[in-house]
Amino acid sequence: MIAWQEEGVLLSVRKHGESSAIVEAFTRSHGRHAGVVRGGGGRRMAPLLQPGGQLSFSWRARLEDHLGAFTIEPVRSRSAHFADPLALAGLSAVTSLLAFALPEREPHPGLYTRSVALLDMLGDEDVWPLAYLVFEMALLEELGFGLDLSRCTLSGDRENLAFVSPRTGRAVSREAAGDWADRLLPLPPCLLGQGPATAGELLDGLRLTGHFLDTRLAPALGDRPIPGARTRLVERMRRRF
Repeated sequence: MIAWQEEGVLLSVRKHGESSAIVEAFTRSHGRHAGVVRGGGGRRMAPLLQPGGQLSFSWRARLEDHLGAFTIEPVRSRSAHFADPLALAGLSAVTSLLAFALPEREPHPGLYTRSVALLDMLGDEDVWPLAYLVFEMALLEELGFGLDLSRCTLSGDRENLAFVSPRTGRAVSREAAGDWADRLLPLPPCLLGQGPATAGELLDGLRLTGHFLDTRLAPALGDRPIPGARTRLVERMRRRF
């Protein structure tokens, strides 16, 4: 018998058989990991099995490659975010993207820490939208599709970076862009650590990360579309801001 126990974030739940559920967890040491929860398809456990919740997961299986079974205990709920449509959209986007993108059973401890911190700050609208944008940048980086915003790809300059090449993912300075500026993606200053993000910068940033989620990450995962929860979040942000 193989077993482990660890705290993590509940990513997804789907019914399995008459009364059970298959859940996906994201933990620091075991990455995205699935297991069966006996009774998880019933009403009694429904309040506990909410995506985004912080739970203690105990997993057991006869062999390492078996699906195995989870027993779970609550650590802290994030249901308070359900009352705010924008925060709820943020929570859904985070959990859906992690479930979509992460390789199964591959640890990503840095991304785990960032994800938990983001989920914990969803009640503070002054800070979490920028943290969400940085989370998408970190997700691309973690999975091998990071953007190079350190210097201009054409001139080597580190100043006046204003665009990103949609083909290479590298920064371009305003001077070097010239007549090609309208073919490049805007690089918001907030992604360079230059002050707080305005609404326009947030939306430009999400357009930037969305392009590379669609053109780099999704094709690498079999051309499955990026989860609709991410699109719904961007639309809610556009309406709110």
